[in-house]
Amino acid sequence: MSLEGRFDADEGVVRVGGDARQRYHDSRGYGYPLEGNEIALAPVEAAHLLYRGDLEAVVNTASGDRLGFRAFIAREPGDDFGVRFLVYADLRSRGFYLSPASEPWVSDPPGGEADFAVFPRGKGPGDGEIAYALRIIGERTDIPAAELREGVLAVVDEESEITYFEVDSRDPTGTSDADTSLPEGCAADLLADRVVVWEPPLGLYERTFYGQPLEGREYDEPTLQCSLLEAAYLAERGAIDLEPGTVRERGREVEGERFDRRLRVYTALRERGVVPKTGYKFGADFRTYADVESVENLGHSELLVRVHPADYVFEPRDLALDVRLAHGVRKTMVFALVADGAAGTDGIEWWSLERLTP
Repeated sequence: MSLEGRFDADEGVVRVGGDARQRYHDSRGYGYPLEGNEIALAPVEAAHLLYRGDLEAVVNTASGDRLGFRAFIAREPGDDFGVRFLVYADLRSRGFYLSPASEPWVSDPPGGEADFAVFPRGKGPGDGEIAYALRIIGERTDIPAAELREGVLAVVDEESEITYFEVDSRDPTGTSDADTSLPEGCAADLLADRVVVWEPPLGLYERTFYGQPLEGREYDEPTLQCSLLEAAYLAERGAIDLEPGTVRERGREVEGERFDRRLRVYTALRERGVVPKTGYKFGADFRTYADVESVENLGHSELLVRVHPADYVFEPRDLALDVRLAHGVRKTMVFALVADGAAGTDGIEWWSLERLTP
């Protein structure tokens, strides 16, 4: 026999009596137990029970109207209720229990921008364990970089398909030798948008992966073409005979203010033992190698890095494109967010996004 709920707009919950506690909460993790067998449901939980036919109706206590699923959904305020319901129903169908993150019955709520606390399979609201915090947006809702949080982002597109992204803070590290093998004062020339290094030691390319050999010259007389980022980094460490300021100025002429952000990230990666190389072929700023012992035995690059200012605003479609491209070439997409005015490598936040199948 289906039960009826009572909705009080002031309380913002749907109360259900009868054997609701045993039927809905104890066995399936819906709502929060009140006195006796009564439970309190969040509106999205009540909507799901109405949709399944487990609740016959919800009575609006203010008007006395008896609402079925269609009427209850229609009266819910807020443009995001529809997308939140779609994700709630999808995760329920996958065997997860979840509750609105702001509800008082969630132990150790995730807070922040989370919409739901999703519990591990077999766990519920009272077990004190959360699998992840879930945030839900529609495909046209932009995401300021400052609002990125660890957890899962669910994006609902215009055809009600749902894509899940796992969002993590990242700490790129590697074992590559950044500075100890650098030469001193190699002859170099600054060209329009790159630098040529004449007859550097072989190890500059072979062991630390700077530059690209100029084709057509004998291998025992190497000539390297370096990007302006590589050249600026090498010039600052005295490895080539160009003034660091001259190379940086040329970089700004070529790329504008973007050059300084990218140099900050390039420097941070090198100092973390990670070798960054151009990510142009993958639509990114860098591809990275964590463990470079020799170019001859170079492994697969692990990360694609895209550099943005700290106040950047992401469009979900761009996120989907970046993450799918990275996944397609067996890499992880990382966003380096650079704060203005921070000295050295300070002020960079690293966030990775990957597709997730709950």
